[in-house]
Amino acid sequence: MIYDNIVVGAGSAGCVVASRLSEDPNRNVLLIEAGGSNRRLDVRAPAAFSAQFHSKVDWDYFCEPEEGLDGRSLHEPRAKMMGGCSSMNAMLYIRGNRIDYEDWVEKGAKGWSYDEVLPHFVKSENNKRINDRCHGTRGPLDVTAIPSPDQLAAEFISAAQASGIASNDDFNGAEQDGVGMPQVTQRNGTRWDTATAFITPARKRANLTVLTGALVHRVIVEGGRAVGVELSSKGKTTTVRASGDIVVSGGAFGTVEILQRSGIGPADHLRSLGIAPVVDLPAVGANLMEHPLIGVYFELTGAARGMFDVPGPFDAPKPKYLYQWLRHKTGPLSSNVAEAIAHVRSDSSLPAPDLQLLMIPGYFYGDGTTKHPVPAFTLGASMIAPKSRGSVMIRSSDPRRKAAVKLNFFDDPDDLQAMVRSIRILREIATTAPLSSHVAREFLPGPELTDDASLSDFVRREVLHTFHPSCTARIGGPDDGAVDPELRVYGVDGLRVADTSVFPTIIRGNTNAPAIMVGERCADFIRNPSA
Repeated sequence: MIYDNIVVGAGSAGCVVASRLSEDPNRNVLLIEAGGSNRRLDVRAPAAFSAQFHSKVDWDYFCEPEEGLDGRSLHEPRAKMMGGCSSMNAMLYIRGNRIDYEDWVEKGAKGWSYDEVLPHFVKSENNKRINDRCHGTRGPLDVTAIPSPDQLAAEFISAAQASGIASNDDFNGAEQDGVGMPQVTQRNGTRWDTATAFITPARKRANLTVLTGALVHRVIVEGGRAVGVELSSKGKTTTVRASGDIVVSGGAFGTVEILQRSGIGPADHLRSLGIAPVVDLPAVGANLMEHPLIGVYFELTGAARGMFDVPGPFDAPKPKYLYQWLRHKTGPLSSNVAEAIAHVRSDSSLPAPDLQLLMIPGYFYGDGTTKHPVPAFTLGASMIAPKSRGSVMIRSSDPRRKAAVKLNFFDDPDDLQAMVRSIRILREIATTAPLSSHVAREFLPGPELTDDASLSDFVRREVLHTFHPSCTARIGGPDDGAVDPELRVYGVDGLRVADTSVFPTIIRGNTNAPAIMVGERCADFIRNPSA
């Protein structure tokens, strides 16, 4: 069978593209996913997401040793299942800042200004908290408040306000600056990922085929046009073909791997691996951006316990919490973990926030898989306007071998300086009432570290990332981009990309919401071609 369209990758954007295209009953759509079902307790129960790390639903990338991090190699979990990283993330629904999209336009993404992308955010959304021009209430994606936030989250907000940070009830509204409770992609205390929101109701359509457990090797290009994909499934290698557009939606790492194995990327690198270049596109695999993340850790005093007695991700939840979640979809297991946030500027001269502060009412160190012996909480800072750039490059033509990922954190020293400033901001909030009344001590980095040099060393030793790789197949012109403003891959007809890799620059916030927006736009471009 020849399909009208093939979508490679059932992640945040891919599920949207396949669902929207299959709304046309005359269009036969194939959605291909390397992983399988996401019907797992550690997916459905929001707080359990880190139990997915290093499991069969994690591609389990490890970045190259980082010069700026004293040679450390960071783990980058990427979801291998229906829904992609919308099934694995912390569910924060943050669109970014207006200035991000204006910057995209300046970098060649014509038609991607804030006012032009807003309708596509609204289209997806079913907001249970807010109904105004910035939000939708009729889309398939539920967006709501956390059902059972810990009291520490409210006290973080009060302390942040007392330290001079304005209140913000809607980070996706007119202004992003300020502190408040975030919106999350949940329904009734359960994760609401894009597979559940977009594909589950679409499966009844006879014109939508969902193929799971299928690893795509490459896109087949004939005469300058994408005509199909080569894949392996159940131990066999086969090809499937399309008469219309093929959409690659493998994420910032997977999309690069597929394109480069297809001969689309930096020609010299491809030749060095024995791959014949189809199109010399240096932007494929370049410009990797990620949000650095640093934590400051505090032990609790008094009656406050936060999430201490909720077992770690490799232990079964305590029966009382499991019962509470299964019965009522409330309690600690309904938490998205980052229960209160703030967007602030580490330097008052900046045009927009460069930090996202996170209040976690528990100990979340590393990838969240370790414990602390006494009750503790974590204040984190994600550097949401980084300047450093990395890369993603395949190591061979073997689809089972992961690409080399280089984050290049702190290649630009301004990023490190912002991280140091963020620690001081977090400390100020923690030592301000009412949150200060719960602090027994700061145990990491420890109050003895105060000067720039020692804090810089701490950041290099301990910095992580916020699971937001982006920009590796960016929208731009033919000289500096991988895709044009309608997401068409330069030099190959009938091939588009839809995921976070197309961002010209990373947005000031979590990347799931804008990835979904990209999926909406891609489907519209295919259904309503401009040329």
